[in-house]
Amino acid sequence: MNSGDTAWLLTSTALVLLMTPALAFFYGGMVRRKNLLSTIMMSFAILCLISLLWVIYGYSLAFGPDIRGLIGDLSWFGLRGVGQNPSSVYAVTVPHLAFMAFQATFAIITVALWTGAVVERIKFGALLAFAALWFTLVYLPVAHWVWGAGGWLAKLGALDFAGGTVVHINAGFSALALAMVLGPRKGYSEGETMEPNNIPFVVLGASLLWFGWFGFNAGSALTAGGLASNAFIATNTSAAAAGFTWMILGWINRRPSVLGAATGAVVGLVAITPAAGFVPVWAAIPIGTIASLISYYLMVWRARSSKIDESLDVFACHGMGGIWGALATGIFATQTVNSAGSGLMDGNWHQVLIQMIAAIASMVYAFVVSWLLAQALKATMGLRVKEEEEEVGLDISQHGETAYGGIS
Repeated sequence: MNSGDTAWLLTSTALVLLMTPALAFFYGGMVRRKNLLSTIMMSFAILCLISLLWVIYGYSLAFGPDIRGLIGDLSWFGLRGVGQNPSSVYAVTVPHLAFMAFQATFAIITVALWTGAVVERIKFGALLAFAALWFTLVYLPVAHWVWGAGGWLAKLGALDFAGGTVVHINAGFSALALAMVLGPRKGYSEGETMEPNNIPFVVLGASLLWFGWFGFNAGSALTAGGLASNAFIATNTSAAAAGFTWMILGWINRRPSVLGAATGAVVGLVAITPAAGFVPVWAAIPIGTIASLISYYLMVWRARSSKIDESLDVFACHGMGGIWGALATGIFATQTVNSAGSGLMDGNWHQVLIQMIAAIASMVYAFVVSWLLAQALKATMGLRVKEEEEEVGLDISQHGETAYGGIS
């Protein structure tokens, strides 16, 4: 047991947990004011729901003893055998409970991420049902594939330091599938303006996400030392590069947008996530810059040419940012940073191929299962609110409240 490692992991757990309320503000500021509370509630409710499911069975299925490289078993159901002593398999210098809690925060925010695709029109009950099913059938298997002892992608040699495949590709492609099944918001196809209600909320959320991401990435070192330091600085550098790049792109096309700069910083954080503990700090600059270019122009294309209302561009930011981050890990990973990772920079071109396999497996599985789950719920309990409920706003129709003192 190492007290420094334990203190850092518990601190990181708190930082990552903060990211879900931060996401609530980030998303909440982007929607219309009549849907602000409902958007915030999505993240808050998921924080509660997944915290419970993780303790009951989620941790065991994601990290428990392996079944054919696909899923864990239920040996740790209800955290049986997960106690104050270190695990013999994961994070051997900290309490097993501390590692379990850290991984819980990843599960929580991943489920919350795809809600950005369905804001302003999904039933709250359907959202909770989809969240529970998606957590069980999508998040837990993919987490085991990549991070679980015996997972098939882990055995293949896929590198994912803090969640490029498990978190971002998973959430991004699930968001796309769910938005396709749910359909566009009322007025979207007719070009109705859907301006953000509170850009300061967006900046507050992005800033808190940036802050929490240090726990997300540097905490994934699972030790308090040099590797955590590398991940910490790489994280900040990528966010800065992407945010600055997005600002310049906005300036070239019109004006440097506050909303755009905040979005760009988050895209940079997404892209560096799988790479932070494998690449040198300087590599975070091209990683963040290229991620910003990819997501920016994909969002421009979607707004002008696509009929898919993927409302807050979870796919463009997390799906595509996650793919680039996974591939960039295979390009820039070097054993001078982490002996567990060797990429093209070290002459290991095979790692790029492995990263491609991991990315494709994650995105295909997430998209297909999410689409099937959404269709099943659509046919049974229904996904969308009624037209009049959407018109009045989900704050009133789903929760009976308004964000601004009775003003809709």
